[in-house]
Amino acid sequence: MIQLPDKFVEKMKGLLGDEYDAFLKSYEEDRALGLRINPLKADPGEFVRQSSFLSEPVPWASEGFYYQAGQRPGKHPYHEAGVYYIQEPSAMAVVELLDPKPGEKILDLCAAPGGKTTHIAGKLKGEGFLLSNEIHPARAKILAQNVERMGIRNSVVTNEDSHSLSLKFPEFFDRIVVDAPCSGEGMFRKDEAARLEWSPDHVEACALRQREILENAAGMLKSGGTMVYSTCTFSPEENEQVIESFLISHPDFSVVDKGERPGLSHGMPKWSKHGSEDLKKTFRIWPHKSEGEGHYLAVLKRDGDKVPERKRSCPAYLKDKAIWKEVELFLKELLADPEAFLDRKEYILFGEQLYLLPPEMIDLKGIKVIRPGLHMGTVKKNRFEPSHALALSLKKEEVLSWAEIPADHQDIVKYLKGQTLPAPFSWPVRLDKKGWVLVVTDGYSIGFAKLAAGILKNHYPKGLRWM
Repeated sequence: MIQLPDKFVEKMKGLLGDEYDAFLKSYEEDRALGLRINPLKADPGEFVRQSSFLSEPVPWASEGFYYQAGQRPGKHPYHEAGVYYIQEPSAMAVVELLDPKPGEKILDLCAAPGGKTTHIAGKLKGEGFLLSNEIHPARAKILAQNVERMGIRNSVVTNEDSHSLSLKFPEFFDRIVVDAPCSGEGMFRKDEAARLEWSPDHVEACALRQREILENAAGMLKSGGTMVYSTCTFSPEENEQVIESFLISHPDFSVVDKGERPGLSHGMPKWSKHGSEDLKKTFRIWPHKSEGEGHYLAVLKRDGDKVPERKRSCPAYLKDKAIWKEVELFLKELLADPEAFLDRKEYILFGEQLYLLPPEMIDLKGIKVIRPGLHMGTVKKNRFEPSHALALSLKKEEVLSWAEIPADHQDIVKYLKGQTLPAPFSWPVRLDKKGWVLVVTDGYSIGFAKLAAGILKNHYPKGLRWM
């Protein structure tokens, strides 16, 4: 039995009353395990029909599914190919409520490790702009790795605090997710550190920080825009009371009525200081009522019509004709239709690293950027070497040369371990000529190899290789 903090127990008894025993019993049960199909890679319906390890759908997430304990989807080639993202089921509700549309500009303000960001990217379908921010440098790098693995082309990853970011992007975004750092009460079943760090003082400190982050987020949202605030905690101080305080100080914001949602309970006005009835339109996910951990969600809309776009300063795009000639040659040798990349101008160099930025990104000056866009590759003397990120963003149909290794074939494990694959090949290949080849598993891109003398030389990154 999980040992819960005494003051937390006392607090929850007071909040839940007759429901407390059912709530406590949930801690004796196994937590729900879930993953979300990446529509940039796979059709969710088709993937589920072919899958051997998915069970029931997550009722509040169109691409989310439960899987059973004992299964290890994180140790499957599909995971390395970015076909799905392993995510706590309750967390999937956030982006479903945000409801992003292709072509919009979206901010995920507290984005690591990347669940919400990768969910948003799937909804955008490669169109529009996604800024994914994380204040902690190490977590920002993990976020960037997940953006890469999921094959996302239109995201920039930054490492800023919310105030600094708000100065750079005033009234810029159509939609914003604020998945605020919290006391983590909803994660006690899976996270021992959250239990050990919990205290009433910690709850109050989190609430203060959440109000500051929400305030800064509000300044980055356009008139008519939508913002989702979420936490993984039960504390009213971090949930209803934060939202009520925000609404009082921001009369141009209101709670959006999303109606009844399967598996989601409504917020509790009586747990706020002023009892605002609008808080009934917010949501809670309770572990004794739904198959998921504790979560709170509020959908907020800023009143007013959308204003014309502000003028923005653009980054310094690549001007070096010699470098561009090498990149152009590479793209023409790799891609069946290179014009989609050749028609773009938003290329920049970070040292030797070439990136393709989303067209909507502003000047990078004064912003701590971890990943300024799609990492295309490395510019070396008289040649261009493509990145793993580029491979993961491509589809088999987009390239001239590919090697299709089934996920249940021993050679895919050899590839993931960094081994060379010599001919004759026992799986389908299309080799246009010697050079770069996209390695694909069951139709999903997983990395590059290079064909030379009938051998596929492995270019799977050393830091990602299976042991």
